[in-house]
Amino acid sequence: MSTRRDFLKGVLAGGAAATAAVVAEPAIARETKSRPPEALGLLYDATLCVGCKACVAACKQVNENPPEFSTLDHLWDTPLDTSAYTFNIIKMYRNGTMEVKDQEKDGYAFMKISCMHCADPSCVSACPVTAMTKDPVTGVVGYDPDRCIGCRYCVAACPFGIPKFQYDSPTGKIGKCELCRHRTKDGHYSACAEVCPTGATLYGKTADLLVEAKRRMALKPGSLMKIPRGKLGGVDQSYEGLVGKYLPHVYGEKEYGGTQVLKLSGVPFEKVGLPNLPEDAAAALSETIQHTLYGNLIMPFAVLGAMTYVAKRNVKPDDAPTDKEEG
Repeated sequence: MSTRRDFLKGVLAGGAAATAAVVAEPAIARETKSRPPEALGLLYDATLCVGCKACVAACKQVNENPPEFSTLDHLWDTPLDTSAYTFNIIKMYRNGTMEVKDQEKDGYAFMKISCMHCADPSCVSACPVTAMTKDPVTGVVGYDPDRCIGCRYCVAACPFGIPKFQYDSPTGKIGKCELCRHRTKDGHYSACAEVCPTGATLYGKTADLLVEAKRRMALKPGSLMKIPRGKLGGVDQSYEGLVGKYLPHVYGEKEYGGTQVLKLSGVPFEKVGLPNLPEDAAAALSETIQHTLYGNLIMPFAVLGAMTYVAKRNVKPDDAPTDKEEG
């Protein structure tokens, strides 16, 4: 009995010591990954958005997602946020009298919420079975339901709260925008950009979209500018419109290591529902810590040793025979 107890204590002590030795060394984060040169994405210009939600309806249609109701009559698809069945939504900022569009005080503004397709996505880093992937060429963050084990690590890891789980499905899976990658073989692109009547959502290479965003910011508010619609560099559907009053910031250019979906706004991004994030992606540090702890199975052995020791302590040993019983 003492030999077994000594062995268990040895496993625990050895595992704990090994883990402590590894953890004692500070984890040095790898470099944050950058967007692929040919990365595809979207530019959303909130000053051009009229809140029609044609993008929401088109996204539902091409992804064959059911309606979600938030009213008692159940007459219309009225999702209040992104979900496993709603990959794209338009939210509204309201303040005071709401007299002026894209104004922080006594104004209102719209904001499109969907997957940002991060350059260094936490959801991909956190997924233990590579159900979440990032295309090395297009940079699109995709999802493979056949690989998914339903752990929902991606849900917890995303700083934008985008991947959502189908809790009401017997074969639950994750739902999120995949930039309509299933439609490119037919010559289509993101449905939200295809149907946007004002060009508020524009599809193209992220590098080109960033140039377009900075072109708009450099123009004088209220002046006329050429506004492309649909796909940047595709069939010309442009028109002339007025330049909005932009914040001097392209959201997604540097946030979290950069994203492939870029955004322009006249209202502070925190006010329209976007998180204030550092330039380094969390995946750069979290992967380093994981690889450090799990390298050579150090953490699993330590945890197993601890669990075994605790379990043995909580189990009453067999009653030892007395001298009378032995006699």
